[in-house]
Amino acid sequence: MSLFKVTVLSASLLMALHTDNSHANERHREVLPDASVISVSSEGITRGEQQLVAGDFYHLKQYALGERESILAAMEGDTQELFVWRYHQGRLLPLYKGEIETRVVEDLCFYDSAENSQLSLFLIGGRGGAEQRLLRQDETWLQEPITIRDLNVPYDATACAVDQHQGALYVAESDQAIWAYNAEPEAEEKRFLKSVRAPFGHIKGEIKALSLLNDGRLLALEEMPARLLKISTHDDTVGETEAQLVSTTHEYHDISVLSDDRVLVTRESGSNAIEVEVTQGEAERHAPVKPIAQVAATLETDPSPRRGDAIDDPAIWVSPTAPEDSLILGTDKRTGLYVYSMNGDIQQHLNVGRLNNVDVRDNLAVASLRDNNSLQFFDIRQSGELSIAQQVSTDLDEIYGLCMGYEANSDRLSVYVNGKSGRILHFWVKSAEDVELVREMSVPSQPEGCVVDDKTQRLFVGEEDAGIWLFDAAVNGSEQGEQIITADDVAEIVPDIEGLALAQYDNETLLFVSSQGSDSYVVFDAAAPYALRKHFRIRTNIDKGIDGASETDGIEVTTRSLGEGFKQGALVVQDGRNRMPEAGQNLKLVPLQTIID
Repeated sequence: MSLFKVTVLSASLLMALHTDNSHANERHREVLPDASVISVSSEGITRGEQQLVAGDFYHLKQYALGERESILAAMEGDTQELFVWRYHQGRLLPLYKGEIETRVVEDLCFYDSAENSQLSLFLIGGRGGAEQRLLRQDETWLQEPITIRDLNVPYDATACAVDQHQGALYVAESDQAIWAYNAEPEAEEKRFLKSVRAPFGHIKGEIKALSLLNDGRLLALEEMPARLLKISTHDDTVGETEAQLVSTTHEYHDISVLSDDRVLVTRESGSNAIEVEVTQGEAERHAPVKPIAQVAATLETDPSPRRGDAIDDPAIWVSPTAPEDSLILGTDKRTGLYVYSMNGDIQQHLNVGRLNNVDVRDNLAVASLRDNNSLQFFDIRQSGELSIAQQVSTDLDEIYGLCMGYEANSDRLSVYVNGKSGRILHFWVKSAEDVELVREMSVPSQPEGCVVDDKTQRLFVGEEDAGIWLFDAAVNGSEQGEQIITADDVAEIVPDIEGLALAQYDNETLLFVSSQGSDSYVVFDAAAPYALRKHFRIRTNIDKGIDGASETDGIEVTTRSLGEGFKQGALVVQDGRNRMPEAGQNLKLVPLQTIID
């Protein structure tokens, strides 16, 4: 079956489809919910006969927020000012006007994240780079849009469009390609090729505009000869393409998708506009998207000075004298251990090698050291200063996850450490110089995160691709575990399962899990039948300018006071994609009471 079809419009039909003289200077058109028309020309933007604003505008975009409400945005070419309006109950209300200083904007696209209740606007730059600016969170309109993500797009990007249901941002790379990116600000930074230049694909000319049709296909306008490409978008492969010739005599630069299978094709000069029949197909049906509960971090640590996958797992040391003097520890998979104050500042950097996971009990911290598959101990003074202590070797081939436990009856500490093969070793810390391997357990495939309930002597272990296991944490306990949560049975968990943490709250024990594959967090009862209590994400704190958290590895929870802002405790998470601004990975802190509420 051919992936390419061509439809040619005759010259006489093109002439018949020319718009009348009243639209002779029209560059773009948007139809409002009340059927009134907003038009763009070289003189400005008009609604009917009323001029709304004068200027040399281009790329007016509209997004419907409901049956009687929409939002519009446009760029003024001479001043590089962005204008944003809200159309509500028959009135057009100015929301924002301001110069864009970060880039020369080639196109604008709205994205409405139903899951995260965020409305944002993409600004696509023509010399590489783009940004995503937040306009509304929940029902709150921001007085000034804030940049929540910087994107790397092709140097000669020319146009964009967004599929709201798939969460896909499409960007045209001049006459070379069309790419699909994740539209979510905290999503993985990857792209898929949707269309490519001939002879490998069907693109022949520079793409000047993109839009979405009712049936989900992507509509692309080539400048000269003017062609409309209709590209399927249903998977991550190059889309099946149908081409429709519009003109061989004029360059065309923009498209306005109208009703009744019509598309207005316009020139920058505003002359020779054409209405073309384009079959849009049946509108796709989509199940309503259920919003995910959201919280926001109120504190973040200094970023790692190293880019890439560096920071991994946090732990909390609570000061016995003053909660505000407590410390957050964070492993660096390249260099060692960072120690942060409750202001988020780096207090110490202990350069011991490639650490993966860390845990704390009293004034002792232990981390898994990947350089030589050993346990790296740290002493913590009452003042909060850490010092490097002894190393204890293991026979693990690839040491990975680690957690600690305390048994009150024997007044002894334990360290549980696992390897990528699935082996779990239990060490008994008799004294600072006496650490003994007492037993071995295992899970079928790669584990990492683990946590111990000291009160009930239970060890929870996350098997990354499969679920969560429960073991007896006692020194003389059984070596056989039980899988208590299966990832395939919980839609809210998308592997990898990474960090695990426990919180004792209101006579209940809660198990916190980081679902790395869905950039979210799940809370379970830590007792049978291990019911799911909550599923949530960490998103933008618009007041403090702190980005959300995503691609999380390790997490930690405490219900003890950490000082002002965290008097009821905190959830600490590793942020794998640190935005606002783009920087090395760091840790985010969320007041625990926010999550409990």
